[in-house]
Amino acid sequence: MSLSPHNSAPPDIWAICLERLSAEVSLEDMHSWLKPLQAKVSGQALQLFAPNAFVLEEVRERHLPRIRELAAHFGQLNEVELKIGSLSNSAVSSPTASASASAASAGKSHAQGTDTAFDSHLDSYFTFDNFVEGRSNTMARAATLLAAQNPGNRQNNPVLLYGGTGLGKTHLMVAAGNLIQKNNPKARVLYLRADDFFNSFFRALQEDYTNKNSLARDRFKRSFMKIDALLIDDVHLLAEKPSTQEEFFHTFNTLFDNKRQIILTSDRYPREIDKLEPRLRSRMSNGLAVAIDPPDFETRAQIVLAKARERNTVIPEDVVMMLAKRMQSNVRELEGALNSLVARANLMGEPITMEFANDTLRDLFRSQQAVINIPNIQRVVADHYGIQLRLLLSDTRKRTIARARQMAMALARELTDRSLPEIGEAFGRDHSTVMNAIKVINGLREKDAAAYEDWEKLTRKLTE
Repeated sequence: MSLSPHNSAPPDIWAICLERLSAEVSLEDMHSWLKPLQAKVSGQALQLFAPNAFVLEEVRERHLPRIRELAAHFGQLNEVELKIGSLSNSAVSSPTASASASAASAGKSHAQGTDTAFDSHLDSYFTFDNFVEGRSNTMARAATLLAAQNPGNRQNNPVLLYGGTGLGKTHLMVAAGNLIQKNNPKARVLYLRADDFFNSFFRALQEDYTNKNSLARDRFKRSFMKIDALLIDDVHLLAEKPSTQEEFFHTFNTLFDNKRQIILTSDRYPREIDKLEPRLRSRMSNGLAVAIDPPDFETRAQIVLAKARERNTVIPEDVVMMLAKRMQSNVRELEGALNSLVARANLMGEPITMEFANDTLRDLFRSQQAVINIPNIQRVVADHYGIQLRLLLSDTRKRTIARARQMAMALARELTDRSLPEIGEAFGRDHSTVMNAIKVINGLREKDAAAYEDWEKLTRKLTE
């Protein structure tokens, strides 16, 4: 997007500003708010034209100060003016998102009874066969498999998988979509990230605002009506977008009422998602809501072996055990470490040995040693006591879980610089609960040999 050639300021100043901003803001911000702007220079002012009031207000509130700095630095311009409009009298429209287009093609082909090509956005790699099952994900696998075998059944609709990053939520969701299509090749299954849904909806609003006859929002609504299964990844991202929540709620209801399968993923349970509308929270929780926890040691070892077989690579047992022990956070990091080993071994033509593995991954291991934070403490404590992380963070007062929770709180106070209120917030409690936990654990360490040993072992695990 460039300036008018009749201006005396340096050419392409807005393009230069955009290039710098692209390194500072998210892709979503660039695509939704900054790239829709058109620009020209008038005197000593950079004039930015927004397609509608939504964009103008967002840019004014979040990006205008930085744009002013860049315009002054690169163009010696004293002012930035925001206006609604465009450089020409013609309406400015945005291209339809590919996700929305896929949904639209589904509706059209259903209506016409044809087999128009439909892009589900499904990755064929993800199947139930190559998903490594373990104690931490058995229920999640069973829930998504049941939904895939009986799509639209009220007892397993919607399916919500929730848990941390890199634990296999997307794998299971897409595997379900692939199985639905395998069992019914004519099924229209659509996979979207939540921000794809938002961007498509927002573009429809933009188009309607700039062209009163476009009916883009109506087309957006209708495009989802003939979808047989809708898979939405990272649905928690809708929490900050009330108008999109409204649209998603109506889309959800229509699909549910028509017995279409809905599968969602989130980084947390719906009631823990701030700014999520209660009615949407209720809808998301009313089907099968299943947690996925970090994999235990045995599952991590099985993942290493399975991924090594996929790569036709032999990994010695001691290296498998070492990786399973060291890479505890999530499956994605575990696979990343294995990929590094395999790539270097192939490049250098060397076998993978313990010495080779330690040398290849030394920087990764060094960075791990420096990480002592509350989420890491929670994970290590849960793993030590053999309980699921979600139970450690839950409201349950079961003695064994409550004691583990107190141990984690006390360790957080001992090993981090977090305040009592900050620790309490991380556990969903107040600071007085943390104070009591510290008092209890300190007392147990003095008189209970098992508690003292647990404290020492956990401290070593977290600091070594």
